[in-house]
Amino acid sequence: MGDAAFVGKGSCGRYCQYMIHIDESAPQVSAVRLAFPAHRYRQEEIVAEFTAMCLPGEHPGREVFARFGRTTGVQTRNLALPLDRYAKLSGFTEANDAFIEVAQELGEAALREALDAAGVRPDEVDLIATTSVTGLAVPSLDARLAARVGLRPDVKRLPLFGLGCVAGAAGVARLHDYLRSFPDQVAVLLAVELCSLTVQQQDTTPANLVASSLFGDGAAAVVMVGGQRATAQPGRPRVLATRSRLYPDTEQVMGWRIGSTGFQIVLSNEVAPIAERFLGGDVRGFLADHDVDETDVATWICHPGGPKVIDTIEKILDLPPEALQPTRRSLAGRGNLSSVSVLDVLHEAMAAPPREDQPGLMIAMGPGFCSELVLLGW
Repeated sequence: MGDAAFVGKGSCGRYCQYMIHIDESAPQVSAVRLAFPAHRYRQEEIVAEFTAMCLPGEHPGREVFARFGRTTGVQTRNLALPLDRYAKLSGFTEANDAFIEVAQELGEAALREALDAAGVRPDEVDLIATTSVTGLAVPSLDARLAARVGLRPDVKRLPLFGLGCVAGAAGVARLHDYLRSFPDQVAVLLAVELCSLTVQQQDTTPANLVASSLFGDGAAAVVMVGGQRATAQPGRPRVLATRSRLYPDTEQVMGWRIGSTGFQIVLSNEVAPIAERFLGGDVRGFLADHDVDETDVATWICHPGGPKVIDTIEKILDLPPEALQPTRRSLAGRGNLSSVSVLDVLHEAMAAPPREDQPGLMIAMGPGFCSELVLLGW
């Protein structure tokens, strides 16, 4: 990228060698806002209730489930419904109806707050992308919310489904692509995930128990503007570059089996090993293509897939413990929010940005199995 200059010690705790060149034509993240259900519980409360629901009677796996719940790094989570309601859900239809109702409520709140924070009127939005992998809605959430929020009748809509945990970073990347072509426009991303509504009653598989212990509920909205509309303001990074990566023969690592009982999770123990095998090289190669070294990255915005995945990323990139503390805080306070989580970490990064001209990197992984990398510049 040129324009190299020594700038001293970055927030990553090591010496950053380069002050990156900020492309003034690059799209800018103007605001990120989140919304959460009012039902908030301690991890031990949720694990106890879901243990009774998934492992009835004197099932021998109860203690294993409870012990795993204590090792996830999760302390509290927000749930779409009151905790005692889950065992009373009659099936997929009732759970999905609850998804549509709560998703609209949270999505509208997050979107309105993000637009207000960005100083953008709803009728100025040219494209809205929505993503969720925890419920089905046709018409999609963007169509259901357009009139309620005040979007124009000619707003472009881009519903995304199937990306799962990677969708927060992938959504930002796709908004970047669009705004590169239309630099005078405004695009928004709305991510809503109600993971608790996918928990399978009396499902004793390890994957269902892991999901019951790890995932939480919430929504996030991102407002981005093209380079011609961007203004230099603290905390508002430019999206400089993106990269998508699919890994071979990994389709069964993560995903859903969708059937009569709804969304049955597919989750293997290969996530951390795949990250250890591929992610380090992918990150270093991507950064090198933009004249950035991993030691130059001041802000790491990583999806909190789980404690093993976080530890693996820290190890393969040789990061100091403080680099991924925002990711660990998100996991502890919210649980894994699927596509919303990395946007929660981005929100914290924008509230306490690095010094000017410092790079940040967004990383997420998800079904496919795949990763998405987004290079940011403050």
